[in-house]
Amino acid sequence: MLTIYLTRHGETEWNIEQKLQGWSDSPLTEKGKRNACQLGERLKAIAFQSVYSSPSERSLSTARLMMQGRTCPLVIDEDLREIHFGDWEGQNRQVLSENYPQAYFNFWNAPHLYTSETGENFFELEQRLLAFFEKLKSRHQTGDVLVVTHTVVIKMLLATLKKQPLEKLWSTPPFIKDTSLSVIECVEDQLKIVLEADISHIQQQEQVMER
Repeated sequence: MLTIYLTRHGETEWNIEQKLQGWSDSPLTEKGKRNACQLGERLKAIAFQSVYSSPSERSLSTARLMMQGRTCPLVIDEDLREIHFGDWEGQNRQVLSENYPQAYFNFWNAPHLYTSETGENFFELEQRLLAFFEKLKSRHQTGDVLVVTHTVVIKMLLATLKKQPLEKLWSTPPFIKDTSLSVIECVEDQLKIVLEADISHIQQQEQVMER
């Protein structure tokens, strides 16, 4: 059996500033770095065969913090990039909602109708995401692998596995917080979700800091 540990990168500066990132980037915050280390500690007993990461620096930084002291290979895969926002990248969400009201509304409320002249739509994202998982299954029939990627990528994958209609992508839980952990098992070429967007490692750390 192949077990896939799927996580989102740590919190970034643009996350705090409510700016869309997509294929662009911003550095991890101290909180983002801390949460990545906490998730790494949570998974320290897992002997990962490989770590797959989006080429975005926020994902790579998260992967490296999680895997400190380990020697398993880190593989960068373009198909794990966040959805491409095109001209929207680096812009504040409030500004986007004012300047592109219909497209912005569609992105969050009717994703099946969302289109972008300079970026990707959700159907294009789904195709490259499915292509990545076909590659992954062909390379690893058994064992454990870690995948570090982005919010929309994870939401899209979980929705696809649950055969959830695209129009319900954002209205159906879970919310993908930074370094949240989902676990997917691959048995006889079928992918099965066994854990979704768990943040118990973050909650435990917050409880310690409050004492």
